Amino acid sequence: MMPLPRAHSHNDYWRKRPLQDALECGFCSVEADIFLVGDQLLVGHDPHELRPERTLESLYLAPLRERARQFRGRIYPDAPYFYLLIDVKSDAQPTYDALHKTLARYDDLLTRYEGTRAYPRAVTAVLSGNRIPLERLGRERVRFVGYDGRLPDLDGDAPATLMPWVSDSWARLFRWNGRGAFPDAEREQLQQMLRRAHAKGYKLRFWGTPDIPPVWDALWDAGVDLIGTDLPYALRDFMWGKLKAAQR
Repeated sequence: MMPLPRAHSHNDYWRKRPLQDALECGFCSVEADIFLVGDQLLVGHDPHELRPERTLESLYLAPLRERARQFRGRIYPDAPYFYLLIDVKSDAQPTYDALHKTLARYDDLLTRYEGTRAYPRAVTAVLSGNRIPLERLGRERVRFVGYDGRLPDLDGDAPATLMPWVSDSWARLFRWNGRGAFPDAEREQLQQMLRRAHAKGYKLRFWGTPDIPPVWDALWDAGVDLIGTDLPYALRDFMWGKLKAAQR
């Protein structure tokens, strides 16, 4: 198994084997959308997709804990990190409150934060979607998530222990859709975003990127940290090709 630190499984739960396909492909980041229904955190993109048995714990937290125990505290023996992006679809504060209680039961699995200090574990959770405000999250005495920032957050001074990622919409920022050459002006715009994010220790990710090799190629060559896909086996093969070519 070759871990792929830059591979992000977008809406991972849509597949017949949530999490397992991503792990089989060596992905080091997976994404789950959640709704708070009663006192349960159910996984799905829209309310009609929700099922009582498809919880954040059953689909992600419990299997990841089992795997971390198998590999002595890691998801892959030789990967630098593993991310669980949790995209909140229901109301921010009550969902976060329930999420915090759930994640606290997985203290042995999840990176724990106390102020600006981080205590790394096998999985680092990142809060996205309907997030509580960054300032409020930063005031938590103990937390088990980092914040998924947006490009305007690059103007702030949040430490990377609070905001490890910055993510934004590809379609909002770029006109190029993978057809024809990547315009030089947009390529330079992408490089500027990366330089600003990396200067502050943040990883950069885009959502809504066209899920095709020409776009993967541009993101890879630019150095984008996390490349999302709904086609994990295709992206795996693409990245394997890139890594093998670099070894020649």
